[in-house]
Amino acid sequence: MKEDFEFLHKKLPELQTSSDVEDAVEREERHTGKKIPNDPAERIEAYMDRLENIFLNPDERTRERNLEMFRDKIYDALIIKRENFPESYFELQKRIARERGEVVEEISENVRRQMMEVAIEDQKHSLDAWTDYLSEEDVAYPTWFKYFVWRNITKLSQFDKELGKFKERTSTTVARFPDIHRGALAQILDVYEKVKADNKNLKEPEIREAFSKKFPALYAELISKSLAASMENREEIRGQWMKYAQGNNTDAENLFESMQGQGTGWCVEGKTTASSYIKQGDFYVYYTNDASGEPTHPRLAIQMSGSQIGQIRGVLPHQSVEPLMQEVLDEKLAEFGSEADTYRRKSEDMKLLTQIENKTKKNEPLTKDEFIFLYEIDSPIQGFGYESDPRIQELRQGRNSEEDMLVIFECVKEEIAHVPKEINNDTKAYIGEWNPTIFQTIKQYPNIKHLYESFPDKEIFMRHMETDPTVNSPEKAEESLKAKNIYLSEWGKDILYKTEFSTESKTYELVQFTVAQLDFPKGATTDEIYAKAIKLGLELAPAEIGPYLRLQYGGRDWKLIAMKQILTSDGYPSVFSLDAGGVGLELDAYRARPSRRWYAVSQFVFCSRKKLEASES
Repeated sequence: MKEDFEFLHKKLPELQTSSDVEDAVEREERHTGKKIPNDPAERIEAYMDRLENIFLNPDERTRERNLEMFRDKIYDALIIKRENFPESYFELQKRIARERGEVVEEISENVRRQMMEVAIEDQKHSLDAWTDYLSEEDVAYPTWFKYFVWRNITKLSQFDKELGKFKERTSTTVARFPDIHRGALAQILDVYEKVKADNKNLKEPEIREAFSKKFPALYAELISKSLAASMENREEIRGQWMKYAQGNNTDAENLFESMQGQGTGWCVEGKTTASSYIKQGDFYVYYTNDASGEPTHPRLAIQMSGSQIGQIRGVLPHQSVEPLMQEVLDEKLAEFGSEADTYRRKSEDMKLLTQIENKTKKNEPLTKDEFIFLYEIDSPIQGFGYESDPRIQELRQGRNSEEDMLVIFECVKEEIAHVPKEINNDTKAYIGEWNPTIFQTIKQYPNIKHLYESFPDKEIFMRHMETDPTVNSPEKAEESLKAKNIYLSEWGKDILYKTEFSTESKTYELVQFTVAQLDFPKGATTDEIYAKAIKLGLELAPAEIGPYLRLQYGGRDWKLIAMKQILTSDGYPSVFSLDAGGVGLELDAYRARPSRRWYAVSQFVFCSRKKLEASES
């Protein structure tokens, strides 16, 4: 709507003359052959259309590809550069170390680099949270508002709870980008929508006061109110569920009203967003009783998307569910039958995490199975919030992982090697540097069952894989992928149907290396990677390993199959890639021209050569 872009022009008057808008206008004019009037709203509309096509594309795979393509550019523009780290940051780290009783006079260059890498990764993670959130299909904000929020939060540092305001970002800011407070954002949108629809609303003192504030001040004020409200009456669990029916405007209004001043952080604290969710499906809220016995405090939310559960949220940080509310939630989920199976798994994980937390508080020993769960050896711990349950890291940090490993691996300390020279016939686990040379050593000791670069976060991928002789054609492979609810992209399907499959069972020994581990710390081309791997005693994988590995491997990390490229229908040489997104596990294809340059962190899966040639040994 034109008033959206007129409103955005009022808030960001410099936008319509920016180079980004100029480029979008020129692109639109070339594409349509029509001249766009020199009107700020129409120029901004062309830019919003361009952003919407890139970051809010309705095709999930296209949207994810676009995000990945632009992510490095976003990092380059917004993440602190290594040369800009202030000396005060390192002085602070020295002071913190001294407070812990450590003697620190100077920080070596190597340690400085490590500190900078950690800080940079933290910034990237916090920025990724915003890009992912604002590009999510089910985040019911209009495009102009998402852009307006992005323009503002990228100029802010962390929220200072003591002062109740945000610090401004500069080129030397080391802190992360602001946390996402969904309820506050939804309330800001409400204020703007009221003014955008009718300036007469400015006669209302509350709206006039809120509208007069700049985004950082208004966002900070609403966060402060939310945090204050969230601390009240958390011990009471008695209450009742309320259903707000899909398409019912009165229910949408009532849902919004019930959230005011409650500090949930949910998006439905905004009227516009509450109305949008009610259009998508029913919305259930569990309210606990207040001091007078009335159910007024929202603690649990179940948002439906049609007949499917869209999301479940609680009121802990990142909207996780409180442990004491777990039983209430489980009773409600029983009403949804098989539709709630995924969420029951999350509920079981949260119960077990709470059990471990309680045992830890009592200094009771954990079992091997509990260690395997806590360190996420077999699978990630699933919860209801936007991010991992913070208790996972808190519980791990309070433990000695070196001792816990002995229980998990069922070994003694001497049976864990950290460098190749420590490996012997008694070694059961290797935790240390990884590269093809070390791999050749590891291969000689089949008794080593556990491999990590660092425990537990970086498991080394090396596995024995047998093919299934019943999956002996592209059609059978596609059928098997569908049976396991694995998403097969159009690109993946394209090369799948050009893949030759074995008609009898075959065994492959697979191993994975990053481009850096192949001795290309600054990245390398496809041809350079393949040539170096072969020289180091590896082999390219048959194409069939792509679908077979996806069927057998449940990991969600992105990896490429080092195989002879297959031409897609549009003529691009491509390889299989394994990935995971909102649709679950995926089999995809990635363009891999001989000259394509890959990042140092890109992961390739190779076959292990049975024996090195004499000239290579």
